[in-house]
Amino acid sequence: MNNTPSVNVQAQADFNKARAKEFFSRVIHILRPQKNRLLNFHEIKSLLRPQGEIYRGMQVVEIDQIIGSEGRYRDFNSAFLPKTDHTRSRWESVDKAHIQDLILPPIKLYKVGNYYFVRDGNHRVSVAKMQGVQAIDAEVTELKTQYKLDGQQTREELAARLVGYEREKFIDQTHLDEVIPMEYLEFSDAGRFDEIVQHIEGHKYYINQNMTEEMSFSDAALSWYYNVFAPIIQQITSDGAMARFPGRTKADLYLWIVKHWDELKRQYGEKISLKDAARDFSSRSGQSLWKQFLGWFRRG
Repeated sequence: MNNTPSVNVQAQADFNKARAKEFFSRVIHILRPQKNRLLNFHEIKSLLRPQGEIYRGMQVVEIDQIIGSEGRYRDFNSAFLPKTDHTRSRWESVDKAHIQDLILPPIKLYKVGNYYFVRDGNHRVSVAKMQGVQAIDAEVTELKTQYKLDGQQTREELAARLVGYEREKFIDQTHLDEVIPMEYLEFSDAGRFDEIVQHIEGHKYYINQNMTEEMSFSDAALSWYYNVFAPIIQQITSDGAMARFPGRTKADLYLWIVKHWDELKRQYGEKISLKDAARDFSSRSGQSLWKQFLGWFRRG
C-alpha cells in the first residue's frame, strides 16, 4: 500500500468526518439510544433460534442490508459509523486501500431473512458506507428461521414482536387463556413460554405422585397458577422489586426467582422461603436508580 502524505491526510480526514457524523447521530437519538445501536448477532440469534445454517458462497450484497455484527457491535453505531477513536488505525488502513482502489478480501456475513450480520470485515463495511459504496463482495452463510426479520427494528422491538408471536402460539397450543388469567403472563424476551409449559408439567408430575388418577394439564395449570405463580407475583409486587429491573416484566422475575430459589435450596436446604429467595435475588441482581442512570448514560 502506498502511504503517501496525501493518502494519509485524506484517510485521517475521512475518519474524522465519520466520527463527527457518529456524534451528531448520537445527539439526534439521545431520547431513544437503542435506535442508534448496531444489532448484536448473538442476541438476535438467541431470539430467532434458527433451525440450521446453509453455506451460500460468494455473493454481492447491498451495504444497506447489513444491519448488525457478530463481534464489533459495540464499536460502530447502526449506520456503521465508528463510535470510538481506538478504531482509527484499522479504519484508516482500510480507507487508504479504498482511496487507492486496492482490492481487499471479501467480507464474511451471516444472512438472516433478507438482512446480514458481519462475521468478519466490520471496518470494510464502515468505510464502504462512509464512501457511498452501494454493494460489497461477501462470503455468505444463511441461518434458517421461520421469522421474517425487519431491518428497521431494534433488538427490543424485535423481541416484542417475537414474544407476541410466541404468546399467540402458546395460547393456540394450550388454550390456557380459557383456564388461567393471562394478565401477568407477559415476557420481555422470546423463549419463555416454553419454560412456563415445563413448569406446569413439573407441577403436574409432583401432584400426580399423590393421586390415583392422573391430573389433566389444564387442572395442573390452574393449580400451578394459584399455588406457585400468583404467590411469587404477589411477593414481587409487595417488595416493589420491579423498580430494580427496568424493561422487565413480573413474569420475567418469576422465572428468575424460581431458578434462584432452587439454587438456594440446593445450597442451604429446604428451609429457604420464597420470600427470602425473592428478596435475595432482587438484592443481588437488581439495579439501583443510580446504577440505572449510569447504565443509560454509558449506553447513550
